Amino acid sequence: MSTTPPPPPLRQPLSVLVVDDDFRVAGLHSGIVAETHGCTVAGTARSADEAARIAQQAHAAQAPIDLALIDLYLPDRSGLELLRTLPCDTFVLSAAAEGRTVRTAIAAGALTYLIKPFAPDTLAARLRGYVRYRQLTDAETVDQEALDDALAALRAPGGNSRRTSTAAHAVTRELVLGAVQDATGPLSAGEVAALVGVSRATAQRYLADMVGRGLLRMRLRYGAAGRPEQEYRVP
Repeated sequence: MSTTPPPPPLRQPLSVLVVDDDFRVAGLHSGIVAETHGCTVAGTARSADEAARIAQQAHAAQAPIDLALIDLYLPDRSGLELLRTLPCDTFVLSAAAEGRTVRTAIAAGALTYLIKPFAPDTLAARLRGYVRYRQLTDAETVDQEALDDALAALRAPGGNSRRTSTAAHAVTRELVLGAVQDATGPLSAGEVAALVGVSRATAQRYLADMVGRGLLRMRLRYGAAGRPEQEYRVP
């Protein structure tokens, strides 16, 4: 059992920058940050350049960003490039699940990597772990026991795996449905996948389920050549 004394409270809430090109996802993650004790939302960015600009402005105002939540699929450049340049701690929140990408992100400095879709509780637990990590390392010197506890805090337990999986499915379902509802016209599974940040097969599975439930309607889109494509719209 650890004998590390309780860490002192942080001098001020940790500022968190949310970087995601999907405004729905950015809003969801910002809400989780705002509800996490010890954290505050420093801003949201929908591109790497916007994130870099916010970080620079915060530094100039002597209120530097503590943590950035970065999606790897950004419209102007890769989130991997961004996390190498931001002068703060980083979490990667991405649908990219390739082993090489994960290793590259960790080697570039990401403290944790969450593969989308994940349950809101999962991110909340990692944020709480980050707060404890900062509490334990916010000192001139750190002994080995405190350091071990700090690193363990970053590996916040996921809790009940079945509940977490169910919650993750619910989040993804809402994002897929929201993408179709917010669109100005019918969308294909590939278009929904790009908007939500999941694979085409995953989007197709959720879309088919919602058609069966009567939440969406499907029809065929005929192009100039080739097989017709399924497209989805609200009833």
